[in-house]
Amino acid sequence: MTFSKTLSLFSAIALSFGLAACGDNGGSTNASGASNAAPSAASNAGGDSLARIKAAGVIRIGVFGDKPPFGYLDANGKSQGFDVEIARNMAQDLLGSPDKVEFVLTEAANRVEYIKSGKVDVLLANFTQTPERAEVVDFAAPYMQVALGVVSPKNAPITSIDQLKGKTLLVNKGTTADAYFTKNHSDITLQKYDQNTETFDALKDGRGVALAHDNALLWAWAKENPNFDVAIGKLGEPENIAPAVQKGDQALLAWVNSEITAMKQDGRLVAAYEKTLRPVYGDKVKPEELLAK
Repeated sequence: MTFSKTLSLFSAIALSFGLAACGDNGGSTNASGASNAAPSAASNAGGDSLARIKAAGVIRIGVFGDKPPFGYLDANGKSQGFDVEIARNMAQDLLGSPDKVEFVLTEAANRVEYIKSGKVDVLLANFTQTPERAEVVDFAAPYMQVALGVVSPKNAPITSIDQLKGKTLLVNKGTTADAYFTKNHSDITLQKYDQNTETFDALKDGRGVALAHDNALLWAWAKENPNFDVAIGKLGEPENIAPAVQKGDQALLAWVNSEITAMKQDGRLVAAYEKTLRPVYGDKVKPEELLAK
């Protein structure tokens, strides 16, 4: 399935699912669409979280549902993507089966809250490690490196930040792109959306002159949308993408660290790249440009 078809498919699937994974009803949605009550934050903060996960026989991992090729829903409503492959490896190692993971769909703006409230055990939703976020969650070892990029129409390319002054730039709420432009470029008008689908649709509709997001996502989207180009491929220094757990959950943090280290050493991280990202990027992007060492 192409990137653009996956994005449009998400809206229909999300509606049929009732967006249970992203709502405020205290439930979460797994890969088969079943609803489960989420434990409170206190149940994660106290005791042995690893023992609790093993006793439950399932690990709840937060992923995106509308951000291919990292996390998205396929035609059968099941989670797929690079982050999802890492999550399945974790479930295999901890619980003996890649299917013993409950994927909790999240949006950029509620990722921190899902960790803090205990709605997820581990977050793998393409989460950039920042000092501000590190104050409220604990990050494990990174598995990717990305930078910000800007995509715009080929017939009206945005090749420098100066061209955005006085114009409308599209971003997702709660992303590093939102934070970067809010902090550094107050002369640029930001139009913010909750879901990636909405943001990319807004760019196609001309509601902004460009869209800022992680460059890895933009390269994939532009490949499927040839009328657009990532004319600014890198803003600022590369940043780490890393799993996150609840603040102070040392046992789970140590285990996730060991998992990421093992996947780097035994080749499973590269295998996940080859399965989910290579078909999208081809030879345009090399694995070593994205995978953390």
